[in-house]
Amino acid sequence: MDIRDKASTGMSGIDLAIDKLRLGDNVVWQVDSVTDYKRMVDRFVEQSKRDNRRLIYVRFGDHEPLLEDGAAATTYRIEAQKGFESFATAVHTLIEQEGRKAFYVFDSLTDLLQHWHSDLMIGNFFKVACPFLYELDTVAYFAIIRNAHTYGTIASIRETTQLLLELYRVEGSYYIHPLKVWNRYSPTMFFPHLIRGEEAVCITASTESAELFSSIQRGGERLDYWDILFQKAREALAQAPEKREATKRLLMSMMIGPESRMSELCDRYFTLEDILAIASREIGTGFIGGKSVGMLVARKVLERDGQERFSPYMEPHDSYYLGTDVYYTYIVQNGWWKLRTKQRTSEGYFRHAPELKENLLRGKFPEKIREKLMQMLEYFGQSPIIVRSSSLLEDNFGNAFAGKYESVFCANQGTPDERYEALEQAIRVVYASTMNEDALHYRMNRGLFERDEQMAILVQRVSGDHYDDHFFPHLAGVGNSSNLYVWDKSIDMDAGMLRLVFGLGTRAVDRTVGDYVKIVGLDKPLRSPLMHAEDYRKYSQHDVDVLSLKENTLTSMRLEDVLDVDLKTDKELFATQDYETMQRLRELGYSDRSAPHMLDFQKLLGATEFPGLMRDMLALLAGVYDYPVDIEFTANFTKEGLFKVNLLQCRPLQTRGLGNSVEMPTADRVRNLFFEIKGNFMGGNVRLPIDYVVYVRPESYLACAEQGKYAVARQIGLINAAMKGKSAMLIGPGRWGTTTPSLGVPIRFSELSNMSVICEVSSVEAGFMPELSYGSHFFQDLVESGIFYAAIFDGRDDVKFQPARVLERPNLLLFPHSEQLSDVIHIAKTDGMELFSDIVSQRLICL
Repeated sequence: MDIRDKASTGMSGIDLAIDKLRLGDNVVWQVDSVTDYKRMVDRFVEQSKRDNRRLIYVRFGDHEPLLEDGAAATTYRIEAQKGFESFATAVHTLIEQEGRKAFYVFDSLTDLLQHWHSDLMIGNFFKVACPFLYELDTVAYFAIIRNAHTYGTIASIRETTQLLLELYRVEGSYYIHPLKVWNRYSPTMFFPHLIRGEEAVCITASTESAELFSSIQRGGERLDYWDILFQKAREALAQAPEKREATKRLLMSMMIGPESRMSELCDRYFTLEDILAIASREIGTGFIGGKSVGMLVARKVLERDGQERFSPYMEPHDSYYLGTDVYYTYIVQNGWWKLRTKQRTSEGYFRHAPELKENLLRGKFPEKIREKLMQMLEYFGQSPIIVRSSSLLEDNFGNAFAGKYESVFCANQGTPDERYEALEQAIRVVYASTMNEDALHYRMNRGLFERDEQMAILVQRVSGDHYDDHFFPHLAGVGNSSNLYVWDKSIDMDAGMLRLVFGLGTRAVDRTVGDYVKIVGLDKPLRSPLMHAEDYRKYSQHDVDVLSLKENTLTSMRLEDVLDVDLKTDKELFATQDYETMQRLRELGYSDRSAPHMLDFQKLLGATEFPGLMRDMLALLAGVYDYPVDIEFTANFTKEGLFKVNLLQCRPLQTRGLGNSVEMPTADRVRNLFFEIKGNFMGGNVRLPIDYVVYVRPESYLACAEQGKYAVARQIGLINAAMKGKSAMLIGPGRWGTTTPSLGVPIRFSELSNMSVICEVSSVEAGFMPELSYGSHFFQDLVESGIFYAAIFDGRDDVKFQPARVLERPNLLLFPHSEQLSDVIHIAKTDGMELFSDIVSQRLICL
């Protein structure tokens, strides 16, 4: 090896013992104190200066500085309290900036425990920093305090570093004991050495070695720092209230997150016992994420402030949580951190996401995590479970991330190995969903690009029961404490609303192909949205989502097939027989058929305590949050008609509010009408100027082949990008954001996110029908982005719609390869168009 590839420790005896340092070496000193480490650092720094090395000091510890100001060419101060990802990314960036052959001194890694509370994450940090330093031919000094870390952490560091050196101080003398010296060897290298002046005297005699090592205090197997803190916290249960509160807040900072409105709620409602109970069900370390926190604190509010109103009706939960550190460990230990770092840059944000997503779907979990996951699966037995995203920013004030990340049902049938593999794959799918395009756009558009979006996971037992070979709850849905989507001026918006389905709740949170949910205003639950009598059956739920235990998967069944099964309660709570349809069937000669059922929930809403309970629940939660809330729930009934509600999720509902009343246009202005409707809009009282209208012609769109319909969606995405900063209205047939082109335009929300207004227009001839999707993930996106929504039921007596007002203007569709779509998409520059809405009168007018 070229002598120029070698470097000195600053002590000739140590250089001789380890055959000097090599460019690329990471040197980890295991010491009893930072003072001892500083002794080695001082000699290394002095030598580096003599050799004209470029010296970098990375300062992050709480201990006294290792180098005085000016002693290094550059000192970087990095805030460890911001968390693993922020810290590791900052270190990666500075190493990249400093380039090749820089020499580094890092503070003691043990000080990171004060901020990360996890030995595992220190090992992870070293695993990502060390290879990059090696790659750039640097020499870097690190330290860890002896007996402060688990064997696993030491093993991880030993595996990754080039040199691991023990430094002992015994009766005033210093000894070094090389444990690992990579890529060189001598017969005496791994003996202890006494430091005497510049010399390192090798101790080969067994008597001296035994005497030395017997005088050194060695700890046994050490618990992870995380476990030690929780062990001490249990002891605090018997201490004074002030001590318990201080301990609770420490644990909350480790599991709930930094100070925020949500953490304030948690502090008000959680006791130390509550936090310890949550910790007992956490796998790994780190935060449990926003979805888990929202569910837990909402349940605590109902329990504590409900004064026995809710407890008789609440189904208990026995959820588990995978901490955010498991997500980072999965990435680090599978060797993807460098790719992750590239993806976090502005240039690589979208570019590297697909590759990282593919990797996340095929990684391996550490053995300790696998053991814990298996224990959790043994606990649940063969009960179906759902694996849900619970990122740090999810379900918080300001950012709901509704529907951006995956949730995966596990029917949980088969052999233990088969069930375990399905669980692991479900976790991989949730992790991979962090790289979904919609999630990336959401983060970018919400100004969260540089925020750590740490992914935890919530594992819940699926609520419901076995019905033959299927599993499902009787009811599921979404509840909102504020009902801004009113269709009748007499509706009490503060009473809240439900978006209700029979079976699993997938249909309540997504816009489902060919199906409609039940919208319930909780002031008068039996009131129905305005529609013609013959439409009630058409625009109701026809299929039911269930878990097939036989097929071991999520599937859908026809309503009639589900109702043929013994539901273990009164089916008339949910469905009534449709005698009008039966009469028409008989007129057509089908006299042998029984009357089909229609899911109208009439008995549930009119003869049970369910709607009143849900109204009270939403009101209490909104009052405590001091903010409108959005919940997800299930409900199950007994033969006697008793029921239990399972509160699955609660988050702040981002609404635009009512605003001040708007003076509606006078009769002379209405002559320039574009459209006017009664009800069926959402967005409060507004007067909005409209500069552009982007109109998708229903007949032309219908004539497109399926591939052409997707091309229309992608073209609108380009138009959306061009409309940023402008006031634009998007109008199209059927449902925006559907996955089925025959029902509307299959557009992603990120492809319409810059619009000020979107309108869904019905077309009876073409079979397009808007869906009043209040409460769905699509709705969440609209209200968070401040997009006004309207459904135009063209042809109804109370609807006036004159698309010619727009179509008679020149088409400004001037995008590459857009010529073939000019008969489908029409972009018109308006001349002073305005949109007026009034909640009280339920009028919406566009001139």
